[in-house]
Amino acid sequence: AALGDRSENAEYIYGKKRLRQIDSRMGYLSRKVRDVEVVDLDQQEPSDHVRFGALVRVEDEDGVEKQWRLVDKDESAPKQGRISVQSPIGMALLNRRVGDVVEVKLPRGNVELEILQIRYGADDKSDDG
Repeated sequence: AALGDRSENAEYIYGKKRLRQIDSRMGYLSRKVRDVEVVDLDQQEPSDHVRFGALVRVEDEDGVEKQWRLVDKDESAPKQGRISVQSPIGMALLNRRVGDVVEVKLPRGNVELEILQIRYGADDKSDDG
């Protein structure tokens, strides 16, 4: 009341808007926590197809090899070798096999990647497979 009429009070209007944003974010996070399913990488059944949790080694057209673990967007950390299954590369790799070549549209242009290896399990260091 000390700040005057609420309909003309910018701080009040901004505060209500911010509260709506916080409530919306809380709803999103509550649904995310409720629907989360923990994946034990050591308990995953091996597959010849790329799927969530796979550790995939690829080679680009320049002969550069990279290795990524496919994770959810909230766990994505490309510099640590974890990419989202929702990312362009992640979506291109899903359901593919060793030897497949996929074309990915990236901001820097199209890139071809050949799948060299697919592994499952928590051991990121092992190169056998």
